Amino acid sequence: MTTIYDFSARDIDGNERSLAEWKGKVLLVVNVASKCGFTPQYKGLEELQRYYAAQGFDVLGFPCDQFGHQEPGDEAEIRNFCSLTYDVSFPMFAKVDVNGDKAHPLYKWLKSSKKGLLGTEGIKWNFTKFLVNRDGDVVERYAPTDTPEKIGKDLPQLLG
Repeated sequence: MTTIYDFSARDIDGNERSLAEWKGKVLLVVNVASKCGFTPQYKGLEELQRYYAAQGFDVLGFPCDQFGHQEPGDEAEIRNFCSLTYDVSFPMFAKVDVNGDKAHPLYKWLKSSKKGLLGTEGIKWNFTKFLVNRDGDVVERYAPTDTPEKIGKDLPQLLG
């Protein structure tokens, strides 16, 4: 059976990283964008990261430019924006596609593991979030409008 640990992705610095590095952690995988109406969620995501990291939790940010060209910069620009604007400490990855033929294999798996509203697989917008348990299985999919604060209420039960 496939888990998140079977995938790898290029990080924002260009290094290929196996997601098995996060084995045993609870993860929140988010397709992010710097110029979106939901971009202020970076603040809440960083708060979750800092509050729960010691308990085995990480946010994984995957920039995506498939929705309204809201992530136009390159990886260096994205890294600088996240660092200077939101002091992001959670792992960030290189830009990926989350929909279509060129969708990253991780996102193909995430979408098939936890379908959206009315059984749809496609990601509708930036800041769609997938919660992954310590076994590497997707346990919840959240809409872009679901705030990090709302998601934070679901974390204690997974973190034990």
